[in-house]
Amino acid sequence: MPEVTTRFMIRRPNLPLAEAWHPCPEPDASEALVEVPLLGSVAAGLPIEACPSVSHIHVPRRMVRRNTYALRVRGDSMIDCNIFDGDVIIIEQCESAENGETAVVMINNQEVTLKKLYIERSGVRLQPANERMAPIFLKNSDIQVLGMVMGVVRQAEMAA
Repeated sequence: MPEVTTRFMIRRPNLPLAEAWHPCPEPDASEALVEVPLLGSVAAGLPIEACPSVSHIHVPRRMVRRNTYALRVRGDSMIDCNIFDGDVIIIEQCESAENGETAVVMINNQEVTLKKLYIERSGVRLQPANERMAPIFLKNSDIQVLGMVMGVVRQAEMAA
């Protein structure tokens, strides 16, 4: 049976997301893991219906800020930002995002997606970080920002 390793990556500020991930050192005895609510899945592709479910994930304390939660990524629309299907993203809850930030967004109070957010003259563009996928164009009133991506937890199988 293959061994599973967990890698923690934390976002460095003021860098494009594709270049911002920095390996978070493995927690030692002096840094306990903190329990963060894992609230379900988020689409990195076509938006999916918001179906909250609550479990928990343990992450290094340095990855946790105020109002932190986690979501499991489903899809490959954010691969150019080094966020892959099956990753767990660590989210800092907030209600707004800067132009070009990667955010978890709720559409029409029903569907949730993970995209880069761009504010344009005609409304909002939700841009995937995958050149094979088209952006989603919406009115400002159709979306609600739920949070910003601050970290990634990736579990990879290693050959035994």
